[in-house]
Amino acid sequence: MPDTSPNRHAIRSAKRHAERNAIAELMRISPIADELTTRFVQAGHQLFLVGGSVRDALLGRLSDDLDFTTSARPAEILKLVRGWADAVWETGIEFGTVGVTKGGTQLEITTFRTDTYDRVSRDPDVVFGESIEGDLKRRDFTVNAMAIDLSAKRFVDPYGGMDALSDRLLDTPAAPEESFADDPLRMLRAARFVSQLEFTPSRRVVTAMTDMAGEITRITAERVQAELSKLMLGAKPRLGIELMTHTGLAEHIIPEVPGMRLAIDEHHQHKDVYEHSLTVLDQAIDLETRHEPTSGPDLVLRLAALLHDIGKPATRKFTEGGGVTFHHHEVVGAKMARKRLRKLRYPKDVINDVSQLVFLHLRFHGYGKGEWTDSAVRRYVTDAGELLPKLHKLVRADCTTRNRRKAAALQRTYDDLEERIQRIAEEEDLAKVRPDLDGNEIMRLLNLPPGPMVGKAWQYLKDLRLDKGPLEHEEAVAALREWAKEQGLDVPE
Repeated sequence: MPDTSPNRHAIRSAKRHAERNAIAELMRISPIADELTTRFVQAGHQLFLVGGSVRDALLGRLSDDLDFTTSARPAEILKLVRGWADAVWETGIEFGTVGVTKGGTQLEITTFRTDTYDRVSRDPDVVFGESIEGDLKRRDFTVNAMAIDLSAKRFVDPYGGMDALSDRLLDTPAAPEESFADDPLRMLRAARFVSQLEFTPSRRVVTAMTDMAGEITRITAERVQAELSKLMLGAKPRLGIELMTHTGLAEHIIPEVPGMRLAIDEHHQHKDVYEHSLTVLDQAIDLETRHEPTSGPDLVLRLAALLHDIGKPATRKFTEGGGVTFHHHEVVGAKMARKRLRKLRYPKDVINDVSQLVFLHLRFHGYGKGEWTDSAVRRYVTDAGELLPKLHKLVRADCTTRNRRKAAALQRTYDDLEERIQRIAEEEDLAKVRPDLDGNEIMRLLNLPPGPMVGKAWQYLKDLRLDKGPLEHEEAVAALREWAKEQGLDVPE
């Protein structure tokens, strides 16, 4: 007798709704998909939309970057797309993949594969397959192991991907131990999908990740960095970081993060530094859109929020009475962040920006109740440079106290600092602060040739400008002459 329970009916209804979403998304790109399908079917080949493209179609978020799989071999794929596609590239052809662009849509068409792995590296021995079911089994997660037969507009789901999608569950088509042994990067991809899609990993996936975390060291730093960046740019990176930490994966990728669980934050004793840092990350993400909105997720800000306190365990000292201090943790943390990001092969600009934000994040706490002089405000702005908008967000996000009165006071104080920055900027154009005398005039006044002494004089005048604001020309000249005499220079009259 068929199951007619309300729960079963709801599940079936949800599946039908998901399928309708996918079909609606397919109709949006149907001219391209239909044309491509016709070419392959007429040549006697099957063609399927596959993997993440099907998952995203079911979620109603299909992009213009589509993945297909086919029974055709690579040479035949090339014959079928040439003359039809706007452009064709063969960079992945040794893996059976041909890239195509058509009408602004990017397509990758790959021959059915049933790969084998040596389980030393993550590079597969590519073996072309004969069936869609065999191709889907080799994929990382069941939600990515679904296909749509484009000729019949039917779903192919041999591993329960639709159920997993409905349950927002992350599981593997094969046993996770087998899948992760084949390609350990899939463990980090699991954390990435948790961040991007807010899925929950199955118990067996978590167990396998915990048992096999060390296998991630087989993967190159560049590939790890690419996945970590995608995780950090997801909707909920905290969830991905927590999964990495819980399973031990983080110990092999970014060990400074779980290392923060050892330290108690002297300002927020209700949580350790690890929990505090995750909260700062959440709040920084919220500020991306609420405070000086950005065009999208900000990798530099998010990395800085996660890493801003990684120097605390190394600088922790206990004081009499049960207190704890972390003096100069921002200096130590900046060095640690730079070292870790270098190991992960991040670009130099990302490394420099993140480490500078970590270095500067604590400076605001010297502002007190507005005691800074205008020169101190100028230095804050100058040291931050183009990072100032990110620093604003990081400092505001760094307030995680549960004391509402204290939190409100901190925010009001930072409001005051930003207002002062704005006022001084309007008066002096802080973004372009330079000495009142340029290098040529310094050389002329002091009768100096080009060299290090000119640079020292230039820096002195810049520091003077930051301290006192713009000077009259005569004042700047007099100050330069006085400085030169102190340096033992023979100053011409």
